[in-house]
This record gives sequence, structure tokens and C-alpha cells, in this order.
Amino acid sequence: MAVHIVRLGTPRGAKEGIRIGTVRRPPRGVPKSEFASRNFYDVWLPNLAPTDELVKLALSGDAHDWKVFVRRYRAEMKAPQAVHLLDTLAALSHRTDFSVGCYCENEAHCHRSILRELFKEHGAKVAR
Repeated sequence: MAVHIVRLGTPRGAKEGIRIGTVRRPPRGVPKSEFASRNFYDVWLPNLAPTDELVKLALSGDAHDWKVFVRRYRAEMKAPQAVHLLDTLAALSHRTDFSVGCYCENEAHCHRSILRELFKEHGAKVAR
């Protein structure tokens, strides 16, 4: 049992469990009824997604902007609502398999890389 960090829209792995979309916006051009069948997500949890302003910063491709993004996103995830969600999901990771994800191709420059760290910091069992 663990939380799996995934790229939304990719084939599901074994034991991945329910897929949670931690993105600001639903996938474009995909009917809501097809989100799960197209391997995007089963449920949407935008509360763990960075703000639109931060998404633009992360997508700039600039190394300095990425450092600023990481710092600001971590600050957003210190808000009480985000902390409660992270704590809840961390506790669930010890009882069941589930996955969280984003659309970005490169996890190293995606908020899900920071989510991976945050889950560990909150005591989650994180799959490799």
C-alpha cells in the first residue's frame, strides 16, 4: 500500500488504485464521463495544484523561475487546508493504494515532484 506519483493520461500501473488529479484544470477536449476511462483521473483534487500564476512560472523553463516556483508552491502547501489534505492522504497511503498526478511530461519540472517530497515529509508511504 502506498501513494503512487503518476503522469495523468498514461496507462495505469498495477496496484495504482484510484487516480486523483491534482491539477488546476480538467483535460481539454475530453468529456467528463471519459476522464477515468482515458486514464486521466477518477476524482479531481485541484486543492493540491499550484495556482495559475505558479503554473506559468514553472512552465517558463528557466532554472531561476523553477527555484522560485518550488519555494512558492511549498509555501502554498503550508496553508491549513493543504496540510490537512496532505496529512489525510499520507495516512491513507498506509491503508490503501492510490495515485496522484499531473499532465506534465517531465516529473522533475512538475509540481508532482514536490508533492512526492511533501508526502514523505507528512509520513506517507510513497511508491517508487
